[in-house]
Amino acid sequence: MALAQSSILRKTYSLFMVKSFLFWTFTLAVCLLVVGFPLIVLMATVGSLLSIALHHVIPGSAVLLVVGSLIGFNVLAVVVGASVLTLKGIHPNEVRWLYWLHGEADTLDTSVYAACPLTCDRK
Repeated sequence: MALAQSSILRKTYSLFMVKSFLFWTFTLAVCLLVVGFPLIVLMATVGSLLSIALHHVIPGSAVLLVVGSLIGFNVLAVVVGASVLTLKGIHPNEVRWLYWLHGEADTLDTSVYAACPLTCDRK
């Protein structure tokens, strides 16, 4: 009986870890695209300059090498970040600034309409 419960707990925990890793991967990728847009523009500029410089050394595959390494670096950064957050045991539900991802409303912004005192109590 204890062995069966232990197996179920291990499966549940591993499923929880995979879910947390995928959630962090999605969140970090979205944050990289939205918040890191100036960083992406800077990487594209440096990548194009590096591609032009490498074109004289490697004429056929300079662009492929630079683009592949930039995309690989971004994917590696997202996966390593998600792995570190998952292995530390930080679940996305525990992070306060991710309320937008959970579908929870921001309680700080409450709208009060000018006509509300006249119409809010009426049925």
